[in-house]
Amino acid sequence: MLETDIRELNERIQRESQFTDLIYLEMNKVIIGQKHMTERLLIGLLANGHILLEGVPGLGKTLAINSLANIIDAKF
Repeated sequence: MLETDIRELNERIQRESQFTDLIYLEMNKVIIGQKHMTERLLIGLLANGHILLEGVPGLGKTLAINSLANIIDAKF
């Protein structure tokens, strides 16, 4: 019984979380070579938390935030 419950839960998680894959794919179309940053932005978004992006100019921080805002239809 427990194994069936876990299997059903895993299937539900897969179905319900498909939108995160779409966000991640769209972000990676714009932001190249910043996989770690893209993952962390998505985690912060899902956790309803704050994100501090630091780095030297030219790493795509503003572009990443603008892209994420456009993807989820938010304002930045």
